[in-house]
Amino acid sequence: MMRAPSAERAWTIDRMQIRQYSSRAEMGRAAADDVAEAMREKLKAQGTLRMIFAAAPSQNEFLHYLVQAEGIDWKRVTAFHMDEYIGLSLGAPQLFSHFLTTKLFSRVNPGEVHLMNGSADPVQECKRYAGLLQEAPLDIVCLGIGENGHIAFNDPPVADFNDPFTVKRVQLDDLCREQQVHDGCFDLLENVPEYALTMTIPALISAEKLFCIVPGASKRNAVQSALKGLVSPSCPASVLRTHTDCQLYLDRDSCPGDEEFAG
Repeated sequence: MMRAPSAERAWTIDRMQIRQYSSRAEMGRAAADDVAEAMREKLKAQGTLRMIFAAAPSQNEFLHYLVQAEGIDWKRVTAFHMDEYIGLSLGAPQLFSHFLTTKLFSRVNPGEVHLMNGSADPVQECKRYAGLLQEAPLDIVCLGIGENGHIAFNDPPVADFNDPFTVKRVQLDDLCREQQVHDGCFDLLENVPEYALTMTIPALISAEKLFCIVPGASKRNAVQSALKGLVSPSCPASVLRTHTDCQLYLDRDSCPGDEEFAG
């Protein structure tokens, strides 16, 4: 087994543990190593595991290495994803269910995979998916941070740290929709759906362990706000600093410079 990459920098802000790596590949492999170890430990301790995954290009390297991890009995894993577009046709390549099925679920074959259906009635689908999530505690969430600081599709205008819901329908912020074009998921802004389903912030941070993977220069400002700004829905990712076990993985491009952490 290859030796895990070493972080170039490692520090803590509030409760969050942060590590910066030399490249996206090193970052992804380090995150995958840590997630795989957490999975093995949890499966050994309790026999089953409930996990949430994010669907975005920022997760590519992490997922690439996670599917190669050894010693994980995926048949004892129940997998969910955290958000989905409303209104795309079934089978559309931009669907997050398609992304995760292609890059992860079809390769490791978890025992159970629960996919959000963005073509169903949103009210009923939120209730259905919330019921599945509430059947037992969540163990691990693997997530990213958006360019506007969102986690899942909790953009600043709709983010609520005390949200009473587990899953809800949201209108997407323009900056969030523009990111989907920047990421190459859509050719034009007008093709990006305006509405989506998302797990809420309290649901996401209810998990025992959070692993947040955030590469790329386009995320640097969001990372800066999440780490040094107020813990506020104006930067939804800032709430991660309050979690008892959250690890943040950065590469050189996404990591704010030393001067931005001065003081």
